[in-house]
Amino acid sequence: MSYRTNRNLTLKLQMWRTWLVLGGLLALFLVLIARAAYLMGYKEEFLREQGEARYSRRLTLEANRGMITDRNGEPLAISTPVQSVWASPSDVPVLSATKLANLAQALGLPAQDVLRKLSDKKRDFVYLRRQMSPEDAQRVLGLGIPGIAKLTEYRRYYPAGEVMAHVIGFTGIDNKGQEGFELTRESMLAGKPGSRQVIKDRRGYIVEDVTSIEKPRDGQTLVLSLDSKIQYLAYRELKKSVEDNRALGGSIVVLDARTGEVLALANMPAFNPNKREKLDPATRRNRALTDTYEPGSTLKPFTAAAALDGGTAKPDTIIQTGNGNFAIGPNVVHDTKPHGALTVEQVIQVSSNVGTSKLQLAMDREYLWNFYDSLGFGQLPKSGFPGEVRGRLRPWKNWVPIDQATMSYGHGISVSVLQIARAYQIFATDGEIRPVSFQKLVAPLPGRQVIKPETALAVRKMLEMVTQPGGTALKSRVVGYRVGGKTGTAHKLEGGTYAAKRYVGSFVGIAPISEPRIIVAVMIDEPTGGKYYGGDVAAPVFSAVVAGSLRMMGIAPDAQQSQVVDMLNTETTEEM
Repeated sequence: MSYRTNRNLTLKLQMWRTWLVLGGLLALFLVLIARAAYLMGYKEEFLREQGEARYSRRLTLEANRGMITDRNGEPLAISTPVQSVWASPSDVPVLSATKLANLAQALGLPAQDVLRKLSDKKRDFVYLRRQMSPEDAQRVLGLGIPGIAKLTEYRRYYPAGEVMAHVIGFTGIDNKGQEGFELTRESMLAGKPGSRQVIKDRRGYIVEDVTSIEKPRDGQTLVLSLDSKIQYLAYRELKKSVEDNRALGGSIVVLDARTGEVLALANMPAFNPNKREKLDPATRRNRALTDTYEPGSTLKPFTAAAALDGGTAKPDTIIQTGNGNFAIGPNVVHDTKPHGALTVEQVIQVSSNVGTSKLQLAMDREYLWNFYDSLGFGQLPKSGFPGEVRGRLRPWKNWVPIDQATMSYGHGISVSVLQIARAYQIFATDGEIRPVSFQKLVAPLPGRQVIKPETALAVRKMLEMVTQPGGTALKSRVVGYRVGGKTGTAHKLEGGTYAAKRYVGSFVGIAPISEPRIIVAVMIDEPTGGKYYGGDVAAPVFSAVVAGSLRMMGIAPDAQQSQVVDMLNTETTEEM
């Protein structure tokens, strides 16, 4: 009995253990089934992504950025292929000190920087170094380290360098526009990148393509209105004047008088867009559009045009300027010297502040404001360039007599160089003004009549007189061509008042006078080399640029060479 009982107890204990183990296994099995059902039902997408991440990669195929050219097809911005080396840290094995040193040397980076980039094993993509030469990139891949590959990208190159920098702008490391037309035409130039889905083995090497390659769509070519030859000429002459006169800076704009196209635009100081790692923001500003200044006497032809067009004066109307002083309440307007009685033509020729003040005060304030407004003053030029400014044209209701008078000679109003160049169109196109364009036009954009054709012709004659003996711009003349324009010299504002010895010298002119083809506006900011009148610092720039441009354009001379040579030694009249 004892033996039989003990044996029964043993069997019962063994069966209990068996069922306990079976129950535990069944419970674990049910947990696994539930976990599998949960993952398959609720985490299917996540698991698929994780699985594909172990062997699948989607590589971006960069689009070739569109080229920028001048009006004649000369390349101004092109993209050159470069190689960027990248890694998948999760696929890169632990590197020995020797291999790490070799990799760092091939990349041209400190070993600690390379180690830091490879240390995060959760990342699937990291750039080791971007925009390398193909030879340098191949040396990296020649080390045979798994998980490291190269990618073709494009780096922007600017053949004209600093000559075109302020118009073209530049791109960043990711080949996206940062300034100029690289920024404003980003969507047009950038194109659309493609893609490539590939399978990699466990060592990080590409085995095969999974799907068909989606080809990138290259950017479009942007054709600008600029003429690279005229642009170089304008930049060279502006730079020379700024350096010779020890000025803070300067700007120049050359417009096609018939179409409003910008043929050249340059600023000083400038920058080289091919070396853009460290750029001074001050040198990147396109001052011809983003900065304003008081135009001084370059505004006087508009005073004459408003008077002639409004019927308050004629070209031969006599203006008494007396001894060169004109009291307006407690204020006095001065001329540089007494001129006595002058016709309206002579007022512009000798640049009499008193004469233009009297002309302006004889006109209605609202009429004058509407006239200046029709020229685009106080409005955005709408050139399509980033950062362009409106300038300042105060409401006519706030004008007091002294304000109205000083505006006649360019004080109390501010403009950009592009705005004043555009406004001079009315003298070159028989009274019409057109929008400015930085893109090459197939046909001129519709214009708007501002003054009568006979008024434009009369003022054009006055502008030519400014360049002749007795005028203020003898240094603007061009051998073989009849030219016309107006000098300007204005005190700079400093703390709300006009600084005694800080000036802006400027000149705006058209050529040739017989059949205007170009408009050139030059501004020299704060010359300190001993000369500061617009006739001395800006007019010579106009002369050199016009001489070269007209010959490049094949424009036949319209004056006898002897007529100009005889006037070369005539002294320039000072003006303000």
